[in-house]
Amino acid sequence: MLWLIVIIISYLFFALSSLGDKIVLAKSPKPENYIFYVGLFSGIAIFLLPFGVTIPSINAAFLIAINGLVYIFSLYALFSALERFDVSKVVPTIGATQPIFVLLLTYLFVGPQDLGVVDLIAYGLLFIGSIIISVEKNEKVTGDFVSLSFLASFLFSLNFILSKFVFVELDNNFISGMFWMSIAACVIVLVGLVFKGFRREVFEGEKVEAQTGILFVVTQVAGGIANLTQNYAVNIVPFSMLAIMNSIKGVQYVFLFLITLILSSYFPKILKENFSKKVILQKIFSILLIVAGLAILAFFVKV
Repeated sequence: MLWLIVIIISYLFFALSSLGDKIVLAKSPKPENYIFYVGLFSGIAIFLLPFGVTIPSINAAFLIAINGLVYIFSLYALFSALERFDVSKVVPTIGATQPIFVLLLTYLFVGPQDLGVVDLIAYGLLFIGSIIISVEKNEKVTGDFVSLSFLASFLFSLNFILSKFVFVELDNNFISGMFWMSIAACVIVLVGLVFKGFRREVFEGEKVEAQTGILFVVTQVAGGIANLTQNYAVNIVPFSMLAIMNSIKGVQYVFLFLITLILSSYFPKILKENFSKKVILQKIFSILLIVAGLAILAFFVKV
């Protein structure tokens, strides 16, 4: 069960990364500006070059390019959502719906997957949990929230599936897969500079303070570890396990909720979110539903 340990570590760092993204975006950077530097930071993968990177085939290169575009657009949808809505609502909503998209995309690209009553109950719990965690008493669920969260969820799910195809095309060479997918993201944001609006936002937008710059680097390190460990897990499991593995993302909600609660309680200047007793109970209940769905998938669904 090496993949299970690796993916739990991945979701811890995804929780830290998403919180960092929220805090940085609250300071001043716009999603376009933030995406550019995130993509540019991916270029650090150049240091993997001496460690067994192979030249991809034409099919692999095509998949890498498409996957890179999907990844950048998924980041844009995520950062746009984080800029406008609570991180404790956005991330669980995206993550709780991802297993559904992953399952559907696996069916579309790989073939039918066996779905029994137990599977449907598990996915139902995930959906209900995601809805409850997203809705608050005095706050309406807007169309923008739904569209951005579901778009990000779909694109991240597509990126998840495409990453597996890339590893398969590269004969499960993990180093080569990480290198080419990271370099593709870097190249895409650089090519994006040919568009005037994007270029203006990157170079003429609000300047980032030194403290924000440091936090950005720390956040990207966390995000890099999260992506590295997640892709390693994706590389070592079969297609049939992808939806199950993605469903375990409920662990990330636990990490995210606890860290956000601590920061909001003791460091409100860093991050302040609405955590009344009712909201805490609501989020705990929704997390329990999500974890129940994940537990059913983990212990009762045959893979």
